[in-house]
This record gives sequence, C-alpha cells and structure tokens, in this order.
Amino acid sequence: IFASASGGSDVKIKENIEYVGSSPQGQNIWEFNYIGDTQRYRGVMAQDVVKVHPMAVEVMDNGYLGVKYAMIDVNMEEV
Repeated sequence: IFASASGGSDVKIKENIEYVGSSPQGQNIWEFNYIGDTQRYRGVMAQDVVKVHPMAVEVMDNGYLGVKYAMIDVNMEEV
C-alpha cells in the first residue's frame, strides 16, 4: 500500500521537511507536508528508503517514487 495524500513518497512532492529521527532498521523519519497542503505527516522519503531497502520503492504511474510501507519499520501518519 502506498500511503500519501498526493500519491507518492517522493521528496519532490513534499515541503517543510524536518528530520525527526531514525527507525531501528536505519530509515530516516521526517515530518513534512505535501506541496499545497497544510496537513503535516510523519514518514519517510523514497529517496532515502531506496538506499536501505530498494525493494520497498517503486516508480508510480504519476512518475514519482512510492514506498511500500508494509515492507519497512516506519508507519506513515498524520501529525
């Protein structure tokens, strides 16, 4: 399942990005909002995930990268 309001986990569709920590598996955890949206989220950046767990990242139909959150130890959540 790909979790996002905009259809991806690509850094290119996010703004106001703040590092908040890392998971036991070494995934960087970020808080951000999608460009043009004020709702804040906590999750990962596909560009980070591909370095640690490349099988958890796919190119989506819209051309952006998406993360299969079920394959990593971070949840996508609203904050």
